[in-house]
Amino acid sequence: MDITVQELKERLDKGEKLNLFDVREPNEYEQDNIGATLIPLGELMYRVDELDGLQDEEVIVHCRSGARSARAQQILEENGFNNVRNLIGGMLEYRK
Repeated sequence: MDITVQELKERLDKGEKLNLFDVREPNEYEQDNIGATLIPLGELMYRVDELDGLQDEEVIVHCRSGARSARAQQILEENGFNNVRNLIGGMLEYRK
């Protein structure tokens, strides 16, 4: 199930501790980020073990528009993650 920008903003504003991952490239992350852990999509397959222990927790992924994070969501689900949520509209929507 995906997550809306509105819901994510509300939860971040409350200071909720989230498993939030940014799958954009390092240069995009440097220009603008919301405090997520950076794991570029191209590296995700090789770094999935870094997320070990989160298989049954909520994991939120985002990118610029939602396309790369949809792919990341698919990769994580194929690797046994049960509650992966893609940020609808990505950073473009988030910064509106």
